Amino acid sequence: MRWILHWIVSAASLAVVAFVVPGIHVSSLTTLFIVALVLGIVNATLGLILKVLTFPLMVLTFGIFWFVINALMIELVAHMVKGFYVSGFGAAFIAAIVMAIVNTIMKWLMPKEDRS
Repeated sequence: MRWILHWIVSAASLAVVAFVVPGIHVSSLTTLFIVALVLGIVNATLGLILKVLTFPLMVLTFGIFWFVINALMIELVAHMVKGFYVSGFGAAFIAAIVMAIVNTIMKWLMPKEDRS
């Protein structure tokens, strides 16, 4: 159940990004959920590998390079999913920043998991 809630939060974050960031376009609600799923899978696999390999750059740039990796993942997903368009790296970079902020706020507002 928690996984589905995270998926919905990611889709909502993408909706905010598509609304706020010029150059990001999602054609339908179905595409939005597909993009959220594919982006989650890509970030959990390729994104994780890239973040581990580029850890020294993360340290040197105080984590700003993390947004570069996330922007590249957003562009990759745009090439994989029809109906999701990113106009360029600049739009993807801004989208990565906005998505990180919106995800943080939404996950902060989510009910906490009861571990008792």
